[in-house]
Amino acid sequence: MDNILKTIKESKLIKAGEVIGVAVSGGSDSMSLLHYLHSHSAELDVEVIAIHIDHSIRENSAEDASFVVNYCKENGIRVYKFKVDVPKLVAQRKQSIETVARDARLGVFDALLKKDAVDKIAIAHNSKDQAETILLNLFRGTGLDGASGMVAVRDKVFIRPMLNTSKKAIMDYIFLNDIPFREDETNKDNSYSRNYIRNLILPLIEEKWEGATQKIVNFGKDCADDSNYINSQIFDDAIIFSEKSAKIPNSYFLYPNSIVSRMIFNALKKIDVEKDIERVHIRMIKELAISGENGKKIKLPLNVTAYKEYDYITIINKKKEEIVLNEPFAVGSFQVENFGTITVKRTKNKTVKEGELILDGKKLPKDVSWRFKMRGDIFEKFGGGTKKLKDYLIDKKIPNRLRENLPILASGSTIFAIAGVEIADSVRVDENTEMATKIIVS
Repeated sequence: MDNILKTIKESKLIKAGEVIGVAVSGGSDSMSLLHYLHSHSAELDVEVIAIHIDHSIRENSAEDASFVVNYCKENGIRVYKFKVDVPKLVAQRKQSIETVARDARLGVFDALLKKDAVDKIAIAHNSKDQAETILLNLFRGTGLDGASGMVAVRDKVFIRPMLNTSKKAIMDYIFLNDIPFREDETNKDNSYSRNYIRNLILPLIEEKWEGATQKIVNFGKDCADDSNYINSQIFDDAIIFSEKSAKIPNSYFLYPNSIVSRMIFNALKKIDVEKDIERVHIRMIKELAISGENGKKIKLPLNVTAYKEYDYITIINKKKEEIVLNEPFAVGSFQVENFGTITVKRTKNKTVKEGELILDGKKLPKDVSWRFKMRGDIFEKFGGGTKKLKDYLIDKKIPNRLRENLPILASGSTIFAIAGVEIADSVRVDENTEMATKIIVS
């Protein structure tokens, strides 16, 4: 584990004075990272806190949350705990559990970063995870970037201090420091692509070629070096960008294939197209530029279309961005796209004006957060009586087009407040309420 400090210093992952939030599942990797960073917090001059997200995927997920919270309390570590109903989101969005869970985690992390609750998010990926990622990307048909694997720092705020640390070193550290952890039984489910590689493919490779995992990681580092060099040779000053389109001069398609492919990928990335674009789609764009007739168009995944327009190839991203809300309930203000600004504040003044709601914050569960409505939501009306949220909003004559972006304060499927509309009877202010909480929409 000594190479963690080396990785932190060489990749400049952490600055003195920062608050580092460690994503902690309760497993061996994340528990060892939390222990290591907390133990070295004085040396690094940082505060280390834990972030646990209960995805509600397993029946005993609440036990994992309690385990992490109790460990942190015993060791004097601040902890943020969140709960997200991933199975319901899967049914709603019709995406894979892996994708929805990842998006949920990122939503929580982004919210904490925006609130300045943390400066960086530390993730416990190790060198074995790196090898798995490289293989997974190769099997999916990646180029050099995917073969490079994960980076030690992404978007300046997501850091991986253990990326150069082996799984064996982690387990040795766990044993020497008597660090408790919990096994996630879903890690044995080989229907997940990563688990299939981890549990079946990599062990067979290691059995045949000892040390293969580290050699795969080294291959990824070589790919990263080559990729960085190719990127340094790309000049795209003549590409015309707008918010959702890129106009690439036909002359750019005369460069070598490695340059052209990377140039197209970079152009797509700048117009927010990063997923589901494969080699075949890049080849289609090249062929359109070289031999396509003026006015011809090709359709690509994610509602992206490329057009041949005289001296340019114009790529347009027509996909409507899905708005995601996953905001911790806390005093302060935040904006919701296509809705407005929500301000939460504590007050002794129990009178309310138009656009305000008032409730007793002490009556709220600790895991409440802001989100959008989901199937199965239940609302206890002010004054009594329970209804499905959908039916309640219909009764209030709130147009369907507005319901999708209406912020809901919820714990699981129980709704405690509907921004700008009403609060649940269970959190109403009464004679015992000393300090009320106001929710203001502006």
